[in-house]
Amino acid sequence: MTGQQSPEGTGEPSHDNRRQVMYWRLLARLFDHEEQSALESASLAVVEDIGLPAKLLDPQASVDSVVQRHPELAAEFDGLMVPEAEADGDADARDRAAEVRRAALVSKVLLNVFHSPPGTVTAGRLARWQSDAGWLERALGCRPGELRGGRSGGAGTAPTGTGGGGRTPDLSRLIPEIGPELGSIEAGLVKRMRLREVLADPQLAGQLTPSMSLIEQLLRDKDNLSGVALANAKALIRRFVDEVAEVLRTQVEKSTVGALDRSVPPKRVFRNLDLDRTIWKNLTNWSPEEERLYVDRLFYRHTARRTTPQRLIVVVDQSGSMVDSMVNCTILASIFAGLPKVDVHLIAYDTQALDLTPWVHDPFETLLRTNLGGGTDGTVAMALAQPKIAEPRNTVVVWISDFYEWQTEPLFESMAAIHRSGAKFIPVGSVTSSGRASVNPWFRERFKDQGTPVLSGHIRKLVHELKTFLT
Repeated sequence: MTGQQSPEGTGEPSHDNRRQVMYWRLLARLFDHEEQSALESASLAVVEDIGLPAKLLDPQASVDSVVQRHPELAAEFDGLMVPEAEADGDADARDRAAEVRRAALVSKVLLNVFHSPPGTVTAGRLARWQSDAGWLERALGCRPGELRGGRSGGAGTAPTGTGGGGRTPDLSRLIPEIGPELGSIEAGLVKRMRLREVLADPQLAGQLTPSMSLIEQLLRDKDNLSGVALANAKALIRRFVDEVAEVLRTQVEKSTVGALDRSVPPKRVFRNLDLDRTIWKNLTNWSPEEERLYVDRLFYRHTARRTTPQRLIVVVDQSGSMVDSMVNCTILASIFAGLPKVDVHLIAYDTQALDLTPWVHDPFETLLRTNLGGGTDGTVAMALAQPKIAEPRNTVVVWISDFYEWQTEPLFESMAAIHRSGAKFIPVGSVTSSGRASVNPWFRERFKDQGTPVLSGHIRKLVHELKTFLT
């Protein structure tokens, strides 16, 4: 297979042979857990020769970890498997070197998703698989979580403005059952976690450490739990919510606060006593003979802050790719709802929208009412958000999403209308502790052009922006 000469007679393997090496390795890995040393060494030579990182061949490395070290590869994974028309059927017009590179990247995505080593599945391993499945969906030209959400789509129904650079995939030409297959694999991994059995045992459940990936599974599976298992699941969710809330509350308290309101008389208590001003104002009462300062009047510091009633509308995408943002924003909204004179509204959406405002003060109850997963249609959330903007100059709208939308033009136009009305519009790529966010380039450019650039996904930046506006 590697002995065939290239057309130029250089003695190097042809592009076709190199591509075959990558696909033979993929098949060998999928159907045989034993490593084929000849294929591994040949594959390593190929990826190094075409300038790809050797980490691409590490079966333990997630696509996320590869992209994190080599961010320039992210754009190559997007739309990687979307069919492209050949140039008038001319085989010579094909870029065979690019096909070798594509084969290496395709092999990585497929192997990470469809090769499942035996053994018990940890929450971390499940989270890595879900991330890799999201990259497969992006490679197919879809949004992360879309196919697993049950919309396998078809010709004429696939979304636009996808991660594939705007190309609309004809999923009928791909694998028609890819969505159900991914769902089946994910269900199998969850089953191998035996999470429900663990939750049914209070002692085992107490040993679980709450994490974002575990909370996601609990929220996804909550409707299938009952009795002791449901009670333990709720206890884990509440533990995680309380831990995150404590961190976020500290960040909110440390952020910028409003200007002093000097119209409010200072409280005449010792901790507010302004010693420097008191001494300065009473210097005329200094007695040189007695070397004593007589104080006629005490002066106190103003501590009251000027606040204006503000309305905060948080709209958060609860689709499969935005789970950690949903959790963080739900908690963050509850913290701001506890501030004086701040009117907080919370809307969650995927292909349907849900007004969670009645429960905004209790993030635990709010999360139990969410339905994670599915696709994304921001127009349904906009229909709930727009009527809430009664006084635009006194309103801030925070929209958290990756902005891979079904209806891009109508949604952006309605967002631009909010901005033109005088309300403060803050688009946010995601709200995570790492700050990493994948945002639809189409929306990113238009937000930048209208003067409302997408905020970095780091939660500290969002906290600062909100405190600056609301206090």
